[in-house]
Amino acid sequence: MAPAHIVVHYHELWLKLGNRKFFLHKLREAMRRALEGVALIRITQPGDRYIIELADAAQAKEALERLARVSGIANLGVARVIDRHAHPGSDPVKKICDAAWEEIRGETFSTFAVRARRNDKRFPLSVMELEREVGGFLFDELQAAGRPKRVDLKHPELTCRIEITRGPILLYARRIPGAGGLPPNTAGRLACLLSGGFDSAVAAYKMMKRGAHLTFVHFWGGGAAAGESSVHVARELVKRLVPWQFTAKLYLVPFEPLQREVVRSGPETYRTLLYRRLMLRIAERIALRERARGLITGDSLGQVASQTAHNLQAVGSIARLPLYRPLIGDDKLEIQEIARRIGTYDLSAEPFHDCCPMFQPKSPALFATPNELDLAEAQLDIAELVERGLRTVTLERFRYTEGRVEQVQPAPRPAGTSKIPSRPGRPTHVATA
Repeated sequence: MAPAHIVVHYHELWLKLGNRKFFLHKLREAMRRALEGVALIRITQPGDRYIIELADAAQAKEALERLARVSGIANLGVARVIDRHAHPGSDPVKKICDAAWEEIRGETFSTFAVRARRNDKRFPLSVMELEREVGGFLFDELQAAGRPKRVDLKHPELTCRIEITRGPILLYARRIPGAGGLPPNTAGRLACLLSGGFDSAVAAYKMMKRGAHLTFVHFWGGGAAAGESSVHVARELVKRLVPWQFTAKLYLVPFEPLQREVVRSGPETYRTLLYRRLMLRIAERIALRERARGLITGDSLGQVASQTAHNLQAVGSIARLPLYRPLIGDDKLEIQEIARRIGTYDLSAEPFHDCCPMFQPKSPALFATPNELDLAEAQLDIAELVERGLRTVTLERFRYTEGRVEQVQPAPRPAGTSKIPSRPGRPTHVATA
C-alpha cells in the first residue's frame, strides 16, 4: 500500500491569539474523529498547517470527503511530499521541478500558475525566485510535450502550490474548499427547534459551523407513517447534520393535542403565535436540562406572517435563554441553495404533515405585541400544557463513526412516552406504547 499525504489549512483560527492552542487541539481532535476507520499513520503540524499521513492512498478520496465536513478547515488537498534531506548534496529545486511536472502532467487545463510559500527562510531561493524557476520549467516541459499552455497569474485554471516548511516540502495542484468556520464543540451547547422544512436545518448547519453543539427538538402532529408525520423527515435531517458535530440528540414532542387546546380556548387571530410561544417554552425546558445556552430557530424576517418584526418580538419575549436566528436576513432562494450544498434539500422537499399550519387562522395577526399575547395566553393553562408536552417527549440519539451515522438506541414509536432526564448525563428511560 502506498501512503498518501493530505495538507490541511485553516485561517480564522489565527485570530484566536492566546486561545489558539485550544482551537487547534479541537480541530485536530475533530479530524481524528472524522477519519475513524481510515488507516491513519499520524497527524503532524509543520508551521501553520496540518499534514495527515494515510497508510493507504486508495483511502484518500474517502478521507477528503469526510474532512470536507469538518468545520475549521479552510482548504485541503492531497500533496506530494519532497524530503530534501533524503539525498544530501542533491539540488532541492530540481526535486521540486520534477515533482511539479509529475503533479500537473496528467491534468487538463489551459492556463496555470505556480504559487509558493516559504516558512523556512533557510531555503536558498525566495518565493518569487522559486515561482519563476518552477513556472519556467513547467512551461518548457509543456511546450516540449506539444501542450502549449499560457501562464495566468490572476485567474489560472490550475495552480501548482509549493509550501516550504521546516520539515518536508509540500506540493499539490488541486485544492478542495473546506467548511470554514470554527472546529466542532468549541462554542458551547445550543438547542435547535427543528421542523421538517428547509430553514431550520440550514440554521442548525450555520450554528454548527460556528462551533456550537446542538440538541434538536422537533414538534410533530399527524400519524407515524411517511407522509403522515414530519417525524421521519426530522430524523433523517438529524442524520444528515450529525457528521458536522459527531453526536446528536433528537427530542420528539407530540404537538397536536396541545394545539387542539389552543384552538379550543385561544383567540383565532393569535393561534399560530401561541403555538410558537408554547414550542419555545417546551424547547427551553429541554434546553435547560441539556445545559444549552440558547435556542436556535429558522426564522427569516417577513417570510411568513408569524415572522414579522412585531411578531418575532412578541413570541420571543417569553424566552429566558437567548434566541439565535441565523437566517434572519436570508431569503428563501439563499436558504435553499445552502440546503442543496449540505444535502438536506431533498429531505425538506418531501411531502409531510407539518403541525404549524394546522388550524391556520383565516386572518393571522401581523403586528402582535407581547402584552396582547400575554392576555391571549391568560385563557389557557400554559403551565399545564408545557408539562403535558414534556411528559410525552421521546428521545433518540445519533452518532457519526467510521463514516456512518448510527442510531444509538432503537427509535421509539412516535406515540411513545419518555421522561426527560432530571439532570444532564443521566440515562433516559423510554417507554413505548
